[in-house]
Formats: sequence, C-alpha cells, structure tokens
Amino acid sequence: MGMGMGMGMGMRQDIEELAKEAEWQIREHKWVPTADDHTVAARVAADLRAVVGTPRSQQELFAVTRLGHLREAFAAVAIALASVHGPMAWFLGAAATALTPILHWRALPALHGHTFGAISPPLQQYTEAEEAIRRLQDTLARLATA
Repeated sequence: MGMGMGMGMGMRQDIEELAKEAEWQIREHKWVPTADDHTVAARVAADLRAVVGTPRSQQELFAVTRLGHLREAFAAVAIALASVHGPMAWFLGAAATALTPILHWRALPALHGHTFGAISPPLQQYTEAEEAIRRLQDTLARLATA
C-alpha cells in the first residue's frame, strides 16, 4: 500500500490517512492553523468543490473532461502549496504527492504509441481519484474553520 502504488485505491487510501492525521493534529492542538492557513484552506476547498462536483455529475462526463477536472484539482493544491509554510505546506505537499498518479493518466487514444509514459486507467480509478479529492476538500473545509 501507500504512496508508491500508483493505483486509484492507493490514492484514496493515502488521502484518507492524510486527512485523519490532519484532523487528529488539529483536534489535539498539535497543529494550530493560522489565519493564513484558514484563508488558503477555504480557497482550496472551494476550488476543489468547483472542479470535482457530485459523483453523479462526474460520471455523466466524458473521461477526457473528468481527467481535465482531476488535473485542475491537482493544480489547485500545487498552486496553494507555493504560498504557504509549515504544517499547511507539509499537508498540501503530501496531498499533491498522493494525487500524482493523475499526472500520468491519459484519456485519449495514443497516436503512434508515444505517450511519455501516460497510461489509460480504468474508469473506476477516475471515481476513486474523485472520491479522494472530495475527502481532501472536506478536510480543507474543516481546516478553514478550525
């Protein structure tokens, strides 16, 4: 299990563990989010909610559109990571790491077979990645008011 797995299941599990760790740290006052952390968490939560809608709405989309949304979610996390420090940066960094398999996915057929190593995952992996992002979004929404 864990980060190296590169499978949808691993991603969802990694985000779940990360979310639980963050929630525990905040509950136990080991991480006391700053006003800046609250602002960033609220913004990223809103960004993630905007790109990965309800399970039903996502499953009605074409794979290429779903992949675009997943990449947008990854980008939102990465961009936020550029402006934070300390626990918030470590949390977002771990989230980005867990979501990296998304960067190696492709939804379009490969012309000439040259894909820079991109793979075409089963649709179930899109669903699992979307669930992972919803879980992350939920944690960030809580963090925004912690």
